[in-house]
Amino acid sequence: MSRALPKYNKRRVTFIGGAAAVALSGTAIAGFALAGESSDGGGTNARTLAGPGTISCPDVRSKLPAVPASAKAEVDRNLALLNTQIQEANKRLVDTVGQGGPNFVQNAILGPLKDKRVATVNRIATAIGRTAAKPQGLDSLAACKLNAAGTNAGGGAAGKPQAGGNAGNAGNAGNAGNAGNAGNAGNTGNAAAGTITCPDVRSKLPAVPASAKAEVDRNLALLDTQLREANTRLVNTVGQGGPNFVQNAILGPLKDKRVATVNRIATAIGRTAAKPQGLDSLAACTLTK
Repeated sequence: MSRALPKYNKRRVTFIGGAAAVALSGTAIAGFALAGESSDGGGTNARTLAGPGTISCPDVRSKLPAVPASAKAEVDRNLALLNTQIQEANKRLVDTVGQGGPNFVQNAILGPLKDKRVATVNRIATAIGRTAAKPQGLDSLAACKLNAAGTNAGGGAAGKPQAGGNAGNAGNAGNAGNAGNAGNAGNTGNAAAGTITCPDVRSKLPAVPASAKAEVDRNLALLDTQLREANTRLVNTVGQGGPNFVQNAILGPLKDKRVATVNRIATAIGRTAAKPQGLDSLAACTLTK
């Protein structure tokens, strides 16, 4: 018996040592994963690596024809503006994680960004078209997309739990908004929404050449449609988002759409007559309670 006991103790010590080694290894691995650092210690914390995703847009510069010297400054200025718009959208994407309903990113960030890009690429096309063939179809490059949440824009290892959490927060915020909608579904909710009104464009136009009449009328009708859609959305989204939801998700996008539309009206008239100036000052609309 006295010889068996040390043998038993030895095996037990070996087992405990192995378990301790596994436990220590697991702690080291977990610590490494949570820290999100490279082996040289120069990495970034995983919390900063994970995020709500990144917005990317089609490249416009590479799709342009030769730019006349007379248009270069204006084209370059608007190309730089396209980059600024993407940077601002990506910043807003980070700043508004968890806000709004499930369609918040589309309605409040991607949609307005597309409208801004439509107006900007139209200005690029118009600048080139003054002294060369006007490029067509640039507005097909206006729509941008959201890359998967949690991707690492910085180029290091992707964060672990944060990406799923961010996506979930957006959905949770939407649920809270839906609860508000249920209460506002009746006439009380409609009354609370108010009404959007916009400056009249038709009355500010000069005489419209016959060759431009069809295009101008089509865009004037589009202005009316945009206003109706905005008022419908105003009613349908009562209770959603934060205090700036209406401005960011309805009035802002509506202004961008109207800027693009009145620019098309001005361009149509300008082909055969003096191009009206300052129509985009009529683009901003107001909410009346």
